[in-house]
Amino acid sequence: MRDEILTYWEMCAREKGSLQRGMYYREPPAVSVVLMSRRPGAPYDDSLSADGTELVYEGHDAKRKPGGDPKSEDQPWSLPSGELSENGKFARAAQEAVGQQPLVRAYEKLRPGIWSDRGLFHLVRHEYTTAGARKVFKFFMRLSDLPDMATAREDVNEFRRVIPSWVKQVVYKRDKGHCVICSAADHLHFDHELPYSKGGAGMSPDNVRILCARHNLEKGARIE
Repeated sequence: MRDEILTYWEMCAREKGSLQRGMYYREPPAVSVVLMSRRPGAPYDDSLSADGTELVYEGHDAKRKPGGDPKSEDQPWSLPSGELSENGKFARAAQEAVGQQPLVRAYEKLRPGIWSDRGLFHLVRHEYTTAGARKVFKFFMRLSDLPDMATAREDVNEFRRVIPSWVKQVVYKRDKGHCVICSAADHLHFDHELPYSKGGAGMSPDNVRILCARHNLEKGARIE
């Protein structure tokens, strides 16, 4: 819902996934997502009109490479694999829109972990324009007058319990595939050090560890 204040977990729960990038294109009729920031030092030049109805969203840079500076390179239309980047997907959608323009939900970062839902926007057009010594994407969006019935999902706690694959990989490598208490190497579980029922989450390796079945059961939901 427009201007609703959300925690990061509530935002992810609504969008049914961990939001690690700034742009998520979804084929219509699904609603795409952009994460924006107008805070001092923000990495991209996003702007919103005073009345909140006109959004200009800057595309995203190529991934950082050893010895390279993404801010010195043109923002990419496609990935090294040849597939469209998120920039390319949004730009193609803007070009090919027939009739109803694609819908995009914009979330604005207010401070770490706190976001504002700026509402549903129509993706109107895009430009690939010169900014300094490089070219960047600009996506022009207009606030939609369609009914916006979005609400934060009630199963935020269940979402926080989920441990993404990348977190599991980091934790398994860090803990060397053994229980951190007794060094057992079998019947292992990924454990929330601070239980999700007490506010912990599995979205970061900092709160996840490996325990054997015995120590996992002994711990239960108590905080050690």
